[in-house]
Amino acid sequence: MANILVVDDEHGIRDLLWEILNDEGHTVELAENAAQARAARLRERPDLVLLDIWMPDTDGVTLLKEWASTGALTMPVIMMSGHATIETAVEATKIGALAFLEKPVTLQKLLKAVELGLMRNSVASTRSLGRLDTFVATQGPAPALSAGYASPTAANALQAFDLDRPLRDARDDFERAYFEFQLAKAAGSMTRVSEKTGLERTHLYRKLKQLGVPVSRSKRGP
Repeated sequence: MANILVVDDEHGIRDLLWEILNDEGHTVELAENAAQARAARLRERPDLVLLDIWMPDTDGVTLLKEWASTGALTMPVIMMSGHATIETAVEATKIGALAFLEKPVTLQKLLKAVELGLMRNSVASTRSLGRLDTFVATQGPAPALSAGYASPTAANALQAFDLDRPLRDARDDFERAYFEFQLAKAAGSMTRVSEKTGLERTHLYRKLKQLGVPVSRSKRGP
C-alpha cells in the first residue's frame, strides 16, 4: 500500500478522505495548509498527493509551482476543487498535476484516480518517462488467463507512452494499455471489467474490438 498526503483546509474533507483511503489500506498523512504540506512532503516523502486548490495561506496551484520549480514534484499530484475553472485545471496540469477531481469527489472517481496515480508513480520509479499529463497503467507479470485473453508479459506490461505524436494515436495507445491491464487484473472477466470501467458490456466489447484488444466471449461471468 502507499503513503498518501491529503492537503485540504476543510476538516470534514480531510477526515472523509482519510477514512476512505485508510479503509483501502493506505497510510494517510493530513495537512490543512501549504506549510503543513511542505513539512509532510519532506518528512513522509508521499507516493501520491491529493491537493486542494483553494486554501487560505498559499493556494494549491502556487504550492504545485513551488514544488515543480524546486525539483520537489517527484510524486503524482491530483488537484481537487469545487470552484476551480477549466483554465485553472489546465494550468495545474501544465505545471505537472496528474489529474483534477471536482468536489464533491465521488468514491468511484477518487479510488480510480488514486489507483491509476499510484500505477503511474510505479512506472516513473521503474523507468524515466518524464512528466506525463495523463494516467499511465502498469502491471507486473500476470498469470495465464482463461477466456482466450493473452496475459501481458513483463516486457509489454510496462507502458511508456510517446507524447510527441497526434492526440488520437496517443489516446488509443493509452486506452489499449488501460483495458489490457483491467482484463489482466480481472482474469479476463468481462463482467468485472465492465463494472470497473463503467462501460456497458456491449459498448465494452465494441471498444476492445476497435482498439484491437483480443478477448473471448466464452467467459462472461466473474
